[in-house]
Amino acid sequence: MGIQLIDAEPAHYDALLQMNADAVPNVNLISREQLAQLHREAVRFRVAENASGLCGFVLALAEGADYASLNFRWFQHRYATFVYIDRVVVHASQRGGGVGHALYADVESQARKRAPILACEVNLRPPNPRSMAFHERFGFREVGQQDTEEGAKRVRLMAKELDSRA
Repeated sequence: MGIQLIDAEPAHYDALLQMNADAVPNVNLISREQLAQLHREAVRFRVAENASGLCGFVLALAEGADYASLNFRWFQHRYATFVYIDRVVVHASQRGGGVGHALYADVESQARKRAPILACEVNLRPPNPRSMAFHERFGFREVGQQDTEEGAKRVRLMAKELDSRA
């Protein structure tokens, strides 16, 4: 069995919250209530499964979402229509095995149907060189930078232009 992508469900929340917590500081810690709210706002929320079980997830929002994230708001102020990847997490034991690529390809396929831009951010401080290299290979380019968490974090805001004919 390869990687299977399915829509996230509340029954997945415990596993996803643990996976998310294990990925801090590369993603922000969230509560069950915050995850449920993001799920309601999401245009795409998929989990990846393989023979080992749940091995990753991606959560994406569109420009009209009710979300107070500074990074999401940065894109809202600059782009009329976009899909924003709020978080992607791959279980540590599964990194480098194609899970992240499968999740991103799925989001991109859906985003092409509704927006010209796929957006995200990657930490510069604390550094996340593995994620930076992944995003650059996937065709994202820097469109800005900003400090968050009172300067504790600095992010590279990235976008990928989508060709809806592809």
